[in-house]
Amino acid sequence: MRHEPRIAPVADRVADLNRRYAHHAAIDVLRHALKDPAVGRTAMVSSFGSESVALLHLVAVVNPSTPVLFLDTEMLFPETLDYQRDVALKLGLTDVRVIHPDPADVARLDPDGLLNRTDPDACCNMRKTAPLARALDGFDAWITGRKRFQGGSRASLEFFEEEAGTGRIKVNPLVHWERDGVRDYMVNNRLPRHPLVSRGYPSIGCAPCTSRVAEGEDQRAGRWRGQDKEECGIHFVNGKAVRRPIAGEDAA
Repeated sequence: MRHEPRIAPVADRVADLNRRYAHHAAIDVLRHALKDPAVGRTAMVSSFGSESVALLHLVAVVNPSTPVLFLDTEMLFPETLDYQRDVALKLGLTDVRVIHPDPADVARLDPDGLLNRTDPDACCNMRKTAPLARALDGFDAWITGRKRFQGGSRASLEFFEEEAGTGRIKVNPLVHWERDGVRDYMVNNRLPRHPLVSRGYPSIGCAPCTSRVAEGEDQRAGRWRGQDKEECGIHFVNGKAVRRPIAGEDAA
């Protein structure tokens, strides 16, 4: 009788992956992660935001056919949609999957497009968190652009981590990069900047919830300005998408 090989629990695989790749560079971590059976079927999640192009470029160098999930909330700046198409073409990414909110949910919960004003958390859940949960179904891991310098809970991030309650692995190739390193990489590789950055938008989300940032303000001051809200909150607990206000939780 033939027996299928036993797959180790996620926590054990994550510990082993971090041990094996502890001293590798970001591109080597990506290269191994996209082939290592201990990681499994992997997608990248990208906002195509102000600094996303650095990690997108690394993914394109390693394997341009890697699935890239882009959440079109249907409230993004036109510049972001144009930038997404331009970057995908320039980098030769061949499997960019544009994810939309469920039309039935939009019709039921936000028929007039004003939910972001009355309940921004519910808007983010409908337009971002729930669609991403559906899009990630069937993947064993996903690549994020999170970095230690972003502080908070990220200060001790490793290359690989277990995503609680889902059985998936998060891959964080850029954990050791500094802010200047990201910008230098973009300049050295002549990567296109998001057009809104030069117009005062260092952190870019949905158009109704993003405003210009004045000189001296925090880079994320323009996100949900005037509201008691800092993040869209993409998280999963026990396999279900939930919201949690954790600072800097953008995927990439």
